[in-house]
Amino acid sequence: MAAQIQYSDVEVGTELPAASFPVTRATLVQYAGASGDFNPIHWNEKFAKGVGLPDVIAHGMFTMAEAIRVVTDWVGDPGAVVEYGVRFTKPVVVPNDEQGGLIEVTAKVAAKLDDNRVRVDLTAMSAGRKVLGMSRAVVELA
Repeated sequence: MAAQIQYSDVEVGTELPAASFPVTRATLVQYAGASGDFNPIHWNEKFAKGVGLPDVIAHGMFTMAEAIRVVTDWVGDPGAVVEYGVRFTKPVVVPNDEQGGLIEVTAKVAAKLDDNRVRVDLTAMSAGRKVLGMSRAVVELA
């Protein structure tokens, strides 16, 4: 695969298409199985509340992975992401109902770099709260 976006077609301030990612308890169980992270704060409501959380919360790495999908979908090649980092600021709370939680992600090109690379800044929100801080990716474009 190769990046589908041309460096020359992108300007600082270019907004990437926003996306929303639903998260249910079933999603968390699937992720726990795939990742091997069976911490009970991600599936046991009584335990999560017992340690001071409002409810079961999504895995931080799951939240991070969902957010970068905005970038990989835009560029057309996951391999074009050469750097990615975040700070976990608030948890994604996942109620035990039909809707669960929702991660809403927006992103824009914050800087044009050398070697056909751009820095993309992401904003990830859930229930009106910013759940990732300093969320940035460096992407190599065509």
